Amino acid sequence: MAKVTVTINGERRDVEAPPEMPILWVLRDVLGLTGAKFGCGMALCGSCTVLLDGEAIRACIKPISSAAGKSIVTIEGLSDDGSHPLQVAWRELNVPQCGYCMPGQIMNAAALLARNPSPTDAEIDETQRANLCRCGTYPRIREAIKMAADRVTVGSGGGS
Repeated sequence: MAKVTVTINGERRDVEAPPEMPILWVLRDVLGLTGAKFGCGMALCGSCTVLLDGEAIRACIKPISSAAGKSIVTIEGLSDDGSHPLQVAWRELNVPQCGYCMPGQIMNAAALLARNPSPTDAEIDETQRANLCRCGTYPRIREAIKMAADRVTVGSGGGS
């Protein structure tokens, strides 16, 4: 066991865990943040996507020791009340079917919009291709990202 200091959803935390424990299991099992999902355990599906210092990463394979002194944002930390433009667009367009991959999809999209506030359809498709949706809601995912980007661009979006 080791103590790792990390900022999670804006709160500085001292986490006691084996240094090789994946961030996903620290989030879910140690801290009770269950928004990031376990899908494959091999960084292939994207269900576990969180932001590490603003970059979308696969939490299922990244050890907690690699997050020391850094900032992690999970779907729970995207906004306090679900008002982030991506979360609003997801609801308004009724994007999820089963919903299992959606936290990872949203977090991947958040990283995209942070680096590119007006992505093209091709850029959205290329970025989201890394996150698998077994229900095939990719067209709705693309539309929700475009809707959120428009709202952020005109300044009418919310969230943090």
